[in-house]
Amino acid sequence: MKRMTAVTERLANLGGAKWEVHLKARDLKDAGADIIEMTIGEPDVPVADSLIDATVTALRAGRTAYSNGRGEVGLLTALAERYTNTRGRPFGPENLLCFPGTQTALFAVLAGVAQDGDEVLVGDPMYATYEAVVRATGAQMVPVPLRPEHGFRMQAEDIAARITPKTRAILLNTPHNPTGAILTAKDIASIADLAKAHDLWIISDEVYEELVFDGASFSSPLSHPDIADRVIAVSSISKSHAAPGFRSGWCVASAAFCEALLPYSESMLFGNQPFIADMTEKAVREGSEAASGMVARFAARAERIAARLHSETGLVVHRPQAGMFAMINVASTGMNGDAYAWSLLDHGVAIMPGSAFGHGLTGWVRVALTIPDDALDVALDRIVMHANQRGMRIA
Repeated sequence: MKRMTAVTERLANLGGAKWEVHLKARDLKDAGADIIEMTIGEPDVPVADSLIDATVTALRAGRTAYSNGRGEVGLLTALAERYTNTRGRPFGPENLLCFPGTQTALFAVLAGVAQDGDEVLVGDPMYATYEAVVRATGAQMVPVPLRPEHGFRMQAEDIAARITPKTRAILLNTPHNPTGAILTAKDIASIADLAKAHDLWIISDEVYEELVFDGASFSSPLSHPDIADRVIAVSSISKSHAAPGFRSGWCVASAAFCEALLPYSESMLFGNQPFIADMTEKAVREGSEAASGMVARFAARAERIAARLHSETGLVVHRPQAGMFAMINVASTGMNGDAYAWSLLDHGVAIMPGSAFGHGLTGWVRVALTIPDDALDVALDRIVMHANQRGMRIA
């Protein structure tokens, strides 16, 4: 093979290997096996008809030309109004850049703050692509443990212990994937103090903001005006509006940061598609038809999982505050999360081993809350049966 660049070497082992159990489950299903998938976070409802209609209307209206490099004016204005109304301080179109999804926004943002020789602090466990997007910049990812005893919320003292002269940014994810934890305003204030003291960026992935369960509340670093010049948030409509395939996201930051990052963004994609921007503008202005239903279903499913496994097995469920997933501690089986996930696959249930999300979850697995209730009941029957066979039934 002809010579390739260093970035391909940095990312060589950070791709599909994390999804081996999921991919094997898909192969088994294709071959006719009865497998219940609880692996990925796909919304459990289709895109709202109103958003489909808005997309088609825009297409037929000829909204298929090149976009503005920053994004369509209508969408930028709608997003600025939304953040002004929810973050307690003013935002304008100059504070925004549009991208095809949160993932692309995060990739671009990290390229704007980190490079060779730098370090980026990331909570462990973490969303599966975070290490790759950090290492793509040439920077090193430094894991910060998210401890169960703190509800998997990042703690300032754990960050402080890992700051070096090479540290450039702290990457937050709140609400958190995979644990469903939400940083409190106090947590964020403590992290903000560190960022100011060490001149660090704070990057906040807030894609699950609208999937917060009853009894919990969301707080954003964007609401802290004293760190406005160092906070960058990324998000999209993928989760909130059950529209992941539309790939419509953004970053929100200081006007100076957005202006500086704009040429990089333009070199990648030159704005988002106008017809998708029109649909996204409608989504942002009118809110989500899907979010409240997903919140109710996902919270109820997490409680159902906890109730059965706590009463019938030695498995321990961490109750999420938000999102699409629940974490299960499988240490009582005598297996680590990888061995447990492969063993459970033999019983017809596909889940994600915790190791796919970092080193802090080797004794855990992640289950998606997005499958129908009847399928969830069958999956729980199989999980309990698997536990019984390993002598874990609780009398």
